Amino acid sequence: MWALVVNPISGSGKGAVVASHVEKFLLSHQIEFEIVTGDSAETLISKLKDFLARSPECSGVIAVGGDGVLHLALQILIPQQIPLAMIPAGTGNDFVRTLGWPLDNLDGYLLHIVSNPPKTMDAGLVDARWFGAILSTGFDSVVNEKANTMRWPKGPNKYNAAIAIELPRFQPRHYEIDLDDRHISTQAMLIAVANGRSYGGGMLVCPQADIHDGLFDVMILHPVSKIEFLKVFPRVFKGTHITHPAVEIIRSKRVTIRATAVAYADGERLGETPLTAECVNGALQTWIP
Repeated sequence: MWALVVNPISGSGKGAVVASHVEKFLLSHQIEFEIVTGDSAETLISKLKDFLARSPECSGVIAVGGDGVLHLALQILIPQQIPLAMIPAGTGNDFVRTLGWPLDNLDGYLLHIVSNPPKTMDAGLVDARWFGAILSTGFDSVVNEKANTMRWPKGPNKYNAAIAIELPRFQPRHYEIDLDDRHISTQAMLIAVANGRSYGGGMLVCPQADIHDGLFDVMILHPVSKIEFLKVFPRVFKGTHITHPAVEIIRSKRVTIRATAVAYADGERLGETPLTAECVNGALQTWIP
């Protein structure tokens, strides 16, 4: 028995459309499943916990949605070691990108899920909360804070509009960073603690991050001028920004960040620093191409 977890309003309603496709696929392949959905995060969590309590032989959870559903599912499934398949129906879908699945071949992805055993990958644990792709603080968190207050525009353009609003007034923050083998005291515009490669809908902030090495790639963007930032920013979609002299990347299993700043992980607000994150090797069971 599988759980089909659905956030119907993810991706401005895309979740309901994708969930319908997944449901038809499972029915056509005679796969036993139960739909788990809700109109709030609390309801969804409650119903998923209820399903798992009634289904000790659960084959896995197929979750349809975006970063919000991923974040909720990880908190429940990793401690119970129940496999999670994330079906892209959000705005960014960076966890699915991190795994290496194409976003336009849903049937091939589903067929692999129901035909093969899951594999393990690393996950991040930050102050008792799990994340799959990237934890960040700095300019992108300021942009997230702004975007979350905006009703227009919708979709990825909301993030771009928030960048345009926040960049002119943004100032680098001072960070104290403890890593496995060093302490860094620095001004920075952005810090990304990466288990996966991308965030923000395909920005390859740490293109060489490995979900099996037990280490984070910690990217520090040291201060640059606003004009230089705008020149370098487009390169993040190809991952070529890492050759810029203001970009520093260090690998570390544990990271502690102290600053006057807000942090996000997998698009979800964690709150103010300080925080400590650890890369837990093989914590999550999922399907990898």
